[in-house]
This record gives sequence, structure tokens and C-alpha cells, in this order.
Amino acid sequence: MNKKVHVKTGDTVVVINGKYRGKKGKVMQVSPTEGKVIVEGVNIVTKHVKPRKMGDPGGLIEAESALYADKVQLVCPKCGRPTRVGHIINAKGKKMRACKKSDCRAEFE
Repeated sequence: MNKKVHVKTGDTVVVINGKYRGKKGKVMQVSPTEGKVIVEGVNIVTKHVKPRKMGDPGGLIEAESALYADKVQLVCPKCGRPTRVGHIINAKGKKMRACKKSDCRAEFE
């Protein structure tokens, strides 16, 4: 399996297929070995939690679950549209990510 993921923690992404299609959110966690990401407010599951210490409440909690990184697409910070990510080397010799939209071509970290 490919060990690279096209998004980083803190990126804004949009879900491109599935139950949460079209929903935007911030990437909270990336797992490159599994090829999965956890996006804020997307893929909500209900967990049954047992009280661990005296006074801790138990019951049902809602939490975000992981989804495949292939199902999300990065949102360009400049133009605000979902885009594929390209890599370019800037004038200082640093490798940067770039928006692939022909009218934007913005560079970002």
C-alpha cells in the first residue's frame, strides 16, 4: 500500500463521495500507514463508553471516525475550490504544494 497521503493535518478538505459528500472540514489526524484521515464533523459514529473512574459519566458519545484519504480533496486556500495538488520548487529552492487550477496556481505549505 502507498505510504503517502496528499493532505496534512490542519488542511481544509471536502468529501468527494459517500454519505458525507460535499461536506467541508478540517483534517484533525492523518494515518499514512492506513491511508486514512479524520475530518472534523465528518463520519460521526456513536460510541458506548463505560465510566472508568468514580464520578465519570458513562453512556453514548459521538466522535469522528476515520475515512479513506482517497475520498477527500484539498480545498485551495486562495481560490476556495476543491483541487488536485501539484508540487513545485519555488525561487528559494523549497518544495511547495500548488493548486492545479489553471487560473489560480497558488502555492501553499
